[in-house]
Amino acid sequence: MPGLLKINSTLRVTEKIIEGLLWLSALITILVTIGIIWVLLSESIGFFKEVSIVEFLTEKEWTPLFANKKFGIMPLVAGTLLTTLIAIAVALPIGLTIAIYLNEYAHARMKQIVKPMLEVLATIPTVVYGFFALTVVTPFLQQFIPGLAGFNALSAGIVMGIMIIPMISSLSEDAISSVPRSLREAAYGMGSTRLQTSFGVMVPAASSGIIVSVILAISRAVGETMIVAVAAGQQPRLTMNPLVPIETITTYIVQVSMGDVPQGSLEYKTIFAAGITLFVFTFALNNLSFWIKKKYQEKYD
Repeated sequence: MPGLLKINSTLRVTEKIIEGLLWLSALITILVTIGIIWVLLSESIGFFKEVSIVEFLTEKEWTPLFANKKFGIMPLVAGTLLTTLIAIAVALPIGLTIAIYLNEYAHARMKQIVKPMLEVLATIPTVVYGFFALTVVTPFLQQFIPGLAGFNALSAGIVMGIMIIPMISSLSEDAISSVPRSLREAAYGMGSTRLQTSFGVMVPAASSGIIVSVILAISRAVGETMIVAVAAGQQPRLTMNPLVPIETITTYIVQVSMGDVPQGSLEYKTIFAAGITLFVFTFALNNLSFWIKKKYQEKYD
């Protein structure tokens, strides 16, 4: 009995230590987030003291490094949205098709081989994706689109879509796998084919998880840096033409951070204004995905 009490006491102490470490990890995460927000806000406030927020949101030109300075964020936002839309247009059909195949058609052995191979795509450095877009995808597309510029949004968006395919396929496959088997069996019992069951029963039942995966993939694409920095160019322009060079928010931040802009100057503070804009986008997308998952995800007993 004394030995048993000693073991229980040791287990309780171990649990307290683990709880403390978990609490510390959560606290560090919160503090880091608060620190990031504080840095962005403190520097952005200095920027908006000199530049009207109305001009920042409505001006159609972004030339803070030029003699004729314009501080309209819209060209950078347009470039970011353009590459993101192209990426989702590529990744969503391919990723969802892969998820359905792995869940409904592939044998267990095939699933064990294909899924880890997909995950490898997520481990490739994004700068490699960028050079792949610039040196392989762009020359290939120029054979069919003669007017395609050397730096363009189309190549960057396509390669970015390839990069986020694992995120959509993996999360969507998990969502489809969580659908009760009884729904599939009921569909087969009603005479549905495998294809009808996949798209008519399983995908709608897992729609909340699929939507969340798409939103998270959009958030990942919005924050992507190296692919667009290498392949899309550095020309901020308010356009939705994917054949011309554009500049995204992340590309501009890299451009100024690596340049000769004096620290503390208005031009330097523009990266924090652009950064907080990007933060607002990703924060809104992440909260939207959390809200959708909480509100619409089916819970089965």
